[in-house]
Amino acid sequence: MLDPREVLDTLRMIDLEKLDVRTITLGISLLGCVSDDADRLAARIYDTITKKAERLVAVGEEIEREYGVPIVNKRISVTPVALIAGAIPNPTIIARALDRAAKATGVHFIGGYAALAQKGMTAADRALIASLPEALSETERVCAAVNVASTRAGIDMDAIALCGRAIKELSIRTADQDGFGCAKLVVFANAVEDNPFMAGAFHGPGEGDWAVNVGVSGPGVVKRALEEVRGAPCDEVAEQIKRTAFRVTRVGQMVAREAARRLGAPFGIVDLSLAPTPAQGDSVARILEEIGLEVCGGPGSTAALALLNDAVKKGGVMASSHVGGLSGAFIPLSEDIGMIEAAERGALCLEKLEALTCVCSVGLDMIALPGDITADTLCAILADEAAIGVVNNKTTGARLIPVPGKSAGDTVEFGGLFGRAPILPVKMYSAERFIARGGRIPAPLTGLRN
Repeated sequence: MLDPREVLDTLRMIDLEKLDVRTITLGISLLGCVSDDADRLAARIYDTITKKAERLVAVGEEIEREYGVPIVNKRISVTPVALIAGAIPNPTIIARALDRAAKATGVHFIGGYAALAQKGMTAADRALIASLPEALSETERVCAAVNVASTRAGIDMDAIALCGRAIKELSIRTADQDGFGCAKLVVFANAVEDNPFMAGAFHGPGEGDWAVNVGVSGPGVVKRALEEVRGAPCDEVAEQIKRTAFRVTRVGQMVAREAARRLGAPFGIVDLSLAPTPAQGDSVARILEEIGLEVCGGPGSTAALALLNDAVKKGGVMASSHVGGLSGAFIPLSEDIGMIEAAERGALCLEKLEALTCVCSVGLDMIALPGDITADTLCAILADEAAIGVVNNKTTGARLIPVPGKSAGDTVEFGGLFGRAPILPVKMYSAERFIARGGRIPAPLTGLRN
């Protein structure tokens, strides 16, 4: 049962501080759907998803109405498709089945058109990566991910090479949407199996048949809390963030357990990630500026973000029996009004964003790049971001969007929660010979922890 005091505290944060549940994501295993016949496999996938998730949207709306908690997105994640499509030459048929299932159930997005290629690629992995431009340009709600590196395995440069070329082709195929198809693809290092946030969500092979995972977002709550400790030492700032993160995570725990009960599914995890939106008052950059920066991206930004991310994790982990996913601070360039304005002022560049990813939850997220960027340069950026994740034993990802016909200094409008993004300049020095080497960058010594 829900504690009435928690409900009242939640309502105050919603009314005054823009708190929301960013997503309820129902993870569904597709391992029982395996078939060597493509049509039969697609049909089984559609039937499994629509049966398991038939009440997901209705349950989310019920909880919104009854408890006044905004739930922005209802989503589905599934088993990485490459794991079940080994006998299918072109897995695009599965992407279409996923899209039909997403529309039938009414969810906003479905994730899991994915491959786990951190140590090597199977034929199914290669086929899925090769199909990404077609699959993501021809579907509306399907999201994809490729894990190309891990601290234990190192970096698969062959997989990175294929991903960079897929991103370039996908951008061209969706040129009429300013390359937006690329916003539905994340290239990961150290991907987690229970991430509820798109575009990188998938239901990992270590998960059960199904589970309810919830992602909570509260940049506005944290910003308002920090206004109460202006001028206080950094350790007091950290304590204030921890207390606030605890309260926000309790909201996620409340919603997740209630959704799981109504769906008859196991409760998976709560992911406390400060996921911003383009709206005023809902920005991670503004939190960093409240900590004391003149502008996000200026000197001190990495230290302030490290403080924020660590305190969020410490506070959140005490508030739920199962904290998972990514849990920290997201810095998607196009989806954070403070980040957008900082980039427009010149305070944020690609290199500074890369530095920030050393200490934040994810990585280079929703980064708009010049349309004439080469596939090799995209590969090199992916490799740099993977290296940060591998060496620091953390999850990093890259969602890169080359925008056809646009150059550095232009702006692209994606709309809605995806916001707008200034096109960042890229140092176009060639990495062609580096990418052409292929092979695998070995795991760091820190990966040997037996």
